[in-house]
Order: sequence, then C-alpha cells, then structure tokens
Amino acid sequence: MRYFVLAAPFLAIVFAQFTYAEEPAKGNRLRLETSAYLQMHAENPVDWYPWGDEALAKAKQENKPIFLSIGYASCHWCHVMEKESFSDQEIAELLNKHFVCIKVDREERPDVDAVYMLATQIMSGGGGWPLNVFLTPEGKPFIGTTYLPPNDREVPVADGQAVAVQPGFSTLLKRVALVWIEQPDQLREVGDNVTRALKQVLGRPLLPPDLAESDAIVRTFDRTLEKEFDPRFGGFEFDEANDKLPKFPQPSYLYYLLKRAEAGHATSANMLRLTLTRMAAGGIYDQVGGGFHRYSTDRHWKIPHFEKMLYDNAQLLSIYAAASETLEEPQFANTARGIADFVLAEMTSPEGTFYSAMDADSEGEEGAFYRFTPQQLQQDLSADQLRLAEQAFGMTGKPNFEQKYFVPQFHGAPEADKLVALKERLLELRNQREKPFLDQKVITSWNGQMIRGLADAGRILNEPRYTAAAAKAADHLLKTATNNDGRLRRTPETKGNQPTAYLDDYAMLIDGLLALHKATEEQRWLDEAVKLQATQQAHYWDETGGGYYFTPDDHSDLIVRGKLFTDGALPSGNAMAVSNLKQLAKRVPANADQYNAWAEQTRKASAVLLNDHPNSTARMAAELVP
Repeated sequence: MRYFVLAAPFLAIVFAQFTYAEEPAKGNRLRLETSAYLQMHAENPVDWYPWGDEALAKAKQENKPIFLSIGYASCHWCHVMEKESFSDQEIAELLNKHFVCIKVDREERPDVDAVYMLATQIMSGGGGWPLNVFLTPEGKPFIGTTYLPPNDREVPVADGQAVAVQPGFSTLLKRVALVWIEQPDQLREVGDNVTRALKQVLGRPLLPPDLAESDAIVRTFDRTLEKEFDPRFGGFEFDEANDKLPKFPQPSYLYYLLKRAEAGHATSANMLRLTLTRMAAGGIYDQVGGGFHRYSTDRHWKIPHFEKMLYDNAQLLSIYAAASETLEEPQFANTARGIADFVLAEMTSPEGTFYSAMDADSEGEEGAFYRFTPQQLQQDLSADQLRLAEQAFGMTGKPNFEQKYFVPQFHGAPEADKLVALKERLLELRNQREKPFLDQKVITSWNGQMIRGLADAGRILNEPRYTAAAAKAADHLLKTATNNDGRLRRTPETKGNQPTAYLDDYAMLIDGLLALHKATEEQRWLDEAVKLQATQQAHYWDETGGGYYFTPDDHSDLIVRGKLFTDGALPSGNAMAVSNLKQLAKRVPANADQYNAWAEQTRKASAVLLNDHPNSTARMAAELVP
C-alpha cells in the first residue's frame, strides 16, 4: 500500500543549484547481504549501507543527514521506487553527495521499522512502504515520507477542476540538503521533538492507569466492532460512498470474534461468519491455487493486491480451521485446507520451514500470474469447462480487472467433481507463466505462526499430514535458529554481528510449540516452549513496569527501546506472550502462579490502550474474553 506523506512546511523554500559527484563504481555494500530485498538494490548507483555501526559512524563523522529507506521484497511500490528513483543516476548522485544512505529490510529489522514508522506517523499521520525517513546524524527523524515519484507532477485537487503540484523525490532531496546546509538547527530541533514523542509513546507512562474490568473492555470493543463492521460484505472499516477503499482481513479482529463466538456471543459469531464467507468467495482468496492475497482493493473482496504473505495465511489458516468447528461451517474447513495445501506446495523449503512471501508482480506487471484473458479461456477450455468457469467463477462477460482480465471469484457450483477438474486445468494453464518472485527468507516468528496454523488445522480437521508438517518445521527451526547459548535468531541464516531475535520471534514460536503440544500431546514441544519462555523472560521483561520490550537487553543501536502493544498485520508480541503464559500456567502447574502473575502484569502494562482503544490491541483484548 502507498501513502503520500509530504514534507513539513519549512521545506517550502526555493532550492539552489547542486553540483553532482562523480559516478560511483557499479554496485554497493548490499551485495554482501543475505536479504533478497537488499540484494534487489545491490546494483543501484546509490551508495547504500545496511543498518549498522559503519553507516551511523560515517554520518556523525561527516556531519551528514541520514536517508533511511525501508521496504521488503514483495512490496510493489518498493519495486517501483527502486526502478524510478534509486536506479536513476542524477538522483543517486544527489543522495551520495548530501546524505549517508541506509537501506533496511523491514522483515529482518522490524525494530528499526517500528521506530521510524511510528516517527513518520507522529510527524504526518500516515505511513506505509517504502518508508523513507530523513534523520540527523544521531538517528533522530525529522521528515518521513513513503512512495514519491522521481519528479514533480500535477495531481487533481478535491473539486476535480484545479490541480496541485506534488513535489517529486528529487525536489525533496534538494530541499532537505539545502536546509541542512543553511539551517541545520531547525532540523535538529524537529528531530529532538519527534524523539521525545517516540520515547513517550514507546516508553513507560509516567502515571500508568489502572486496568479497567475485563467485562467493560470487552463490551467497549464489541460496540466498536459493530460500528466498524460492514453488514453487507463483512470485514471492517468501509465507506458506503466509496467502494474502492482497500479492505484488509485483519486477523487479530477475526481472532477476537472467534473467541467471543466460542464464548456464545451471537453477534460476534454472525460477524465472523459473514466475513469469512465473503473473503473465501472473493478474489482475495486464490480460487485456483489456494491461499490468501494481502488485501482487497475494494469493499467486496473482489480484486486483490496480489502479494501473498506467510503471516496472513498462517493466521487465517488457524482461524478458518477453528471457525469450521465453532460455527459448524464445513466450507471453512475446505478453505483452511486450501491455505495449508498452498503453503506446503509453494512456500515450504526442502527442510520443512516456510518462506516469507510471494511477490504481487510477474512479467513486469501486478497480478499477471493470476489473471486470465477471455481469449485464453475460449482457446484453452472445453465448452463444458467454459460453462462451469462462467457459473462458478464469473469468468465470462465483461472482465473484472483492468477492463481486460478475469480474476476468479466463487459464485457457487453444484458439480463438485467437475469443479476440481476445472481448477486443475486453470492451475495447469497458470503454471505455464512466469511465477512471481518468492522471497525465500525464513523468519522465526512467521514460522511460529504457520506451525500454529498447521498444528491447529491438523488437529481440528483430522489431517495428520498438517500436524507432521508443523512438527518438521519446528524441529528444523529449533536446530537452525538457536545459538549455542540457547538464544533465538530472527532468521536461521543470520550470523555474526546481526541482532538476535525480537520479542515476536520468541512469543510466536512458543505459541506454535504449544499448539503442537496440544495437537500431539508430545512432551518435547512443551519442554521447548518452557525453555524459550525462560529466555524471553531473562532478556525482554520489564522488571519495573511489566510487559516485554521488543528488543533484548543487550541490543542498543536504536534511539529508543520500546514496548509494543498494538497489533499490525501480526498480533503484538506482548499479546502473544499473555496467551502463552496462560497456557503454560495450565500445563505446568508447578509454575502456574508465576506464569499467571507475569500475564497479569503484561495486561496491566497495556492498560492505556485496553481501556480506551481496545481495537488497537485486539489480540490482547481477546485474552480478556472469559
């Protein structure tokens, strides 16, 4: 997703002419990195550094501002900016002369992303990727923006008649560079102010409130969800006047609804049922190959943004499997199987661990792998298959994507055996195309979520192969993502001076191991969970305020160390920790009092959000459901 977040008003000045540095040698330091996203920028003429001591020291030594750019391998607009701006020689010369340039993979360094995304939201009210932030040499942010075109362009204003000039990336670079030369104190003051705000948000409140009663928090959140709910198409945050607003699955919301449904709350059950039904029938679900795309570009779940993320599919797998039982909806079990089978076929390594993401783009266009032209359908399907494609997937008449393509959506089909054959034929045709890029990075936390999803699906759907896949992944991950001292790594391939794992990696792997223990009743999974919980407690716990820091106690290359309680695409690590501690208390009775005490302290540490904004921490709110 992209947002246009423009610079602060003080940048509205006339910029001077700049001379350019000599062309640097082709390639940069990112060639030595393992991240697929960083490798995509390794041949840029930009003199990129990875985040680390070398770049930060250079900025201080040369008294240059830092240009920090954060993205990830399957991000469509990251690719666009890489081609338009970071491959452009003149823009690269501006960056190299006036800035120290740092490129970060947000999936490898979520701590860097969390701090500077929040900074951008504080400065502008918006955020997204690619995230581009300008910092003082000390790392304090003073401007945040996301995607910008390379050059200025005209954009229509609200009345549709007039136009305004949107500054391009090169214009912004020139303005920032000039202000840094002429008025650096002004930028430093902004950086100081934003940093203070970051510490207030991420740090410990001076006067933390008491946690409200659980029933009151749950009732508040119920009312919020009912207000935000789309009663026609399911999901949340819609606009009756604008069908084109993006709609995300929001797994943390769905998990909360599931817990409320299990507790007998009929309204929550109905909201969950409609949402899961509509999503599974829409284009956001890959009707041919299984698995969910990142989000829908419309209210109706029809046309997706085509990237596929492991963490979305992991969470939705668990939710669909559980909802098939709780709501007694067999079709949800079929959707869960479609997710699991897709991940095992397309996103699983030979060792059994799970890859991070599949790109939205192939053949140079978004969604090219997933769409069908009317001509191709007429040519490659039999008359009977074409009839069923029309009936089941709406693949005749006016195309539903970019005026010339069909993206399949499910309309129902009574001929189940023929539908299976049709899907196989469409998949055969699709696999003749160039596949989207697959980011083969293995991330500990995301793998923990998929282990949970497969373990739940194996147990609930009586599918031992899913449980076996979860166990294989857990075995390999515990061997390869653990240091000699028992500390986890963010990615198994991370070595040397790279930071250790984050709170999410511990909490989500523990969650997966506990799900495996529930599915198999094998003691070894519980034993591993207990050990990891002890390590998490030793290095992430806040002894004074309760709750867990996102980074360990021996990790210190950021301007602030914070605790995160809000959910994003993934639930917060603190919410997962509470869930884990509650389960451990039941399964390890000897330590139950201590586990329950830590869980309660963590809940109390999130009181600022739980009391007034439980929708921002839905996964934590779910832990209050009786």
